[in-house]
Amino acid sequence: MVIEILRFKLAPGVAEAAFLAADKRLQSDFAYQQPGLLRRTTARGAEGEWVVIDLWRTGADADRCDARWAEDEVSARFQSLVDRSTMQVQRYHELD
Repeated sequence: MVIEILRFKLAPGVAEAAFLAADKRLQSDFAYQQPGLLRRTTARGAEGEWVVIDLWRTGADADRCDARWAEDEVSARFQSLVDRSTMQVQRYHELD
C-alpha cells in the first residue's frame, strides 16, 4: 500500500465553505473514481494548514491518478482554491 500526503494552505481570500464544497465534490466525482484508491481523508490544522491523505493499492495506481489530475475539471476547481506555492506531496510505502 502507498500513503500519499498532500499538504497545503488555502489561497488568500478563499472561504473555507467554498473549499470544503470543492473538496467534497473532488472526493465523490474524481478521487473515488480512480482505480486503486482505497481511502481518502481531508483534515485542517490549527494554523490554517490542510492535509489530504490518500491510501493507494500501489504506486502505479497513484501515478495514473496524477496523470488524470492535471486534466480534470473537478481537480482544477479544487486546485484553484489552494495556494499552490504551499503544496507539498509526499509518498510513503507501507511496511509489511
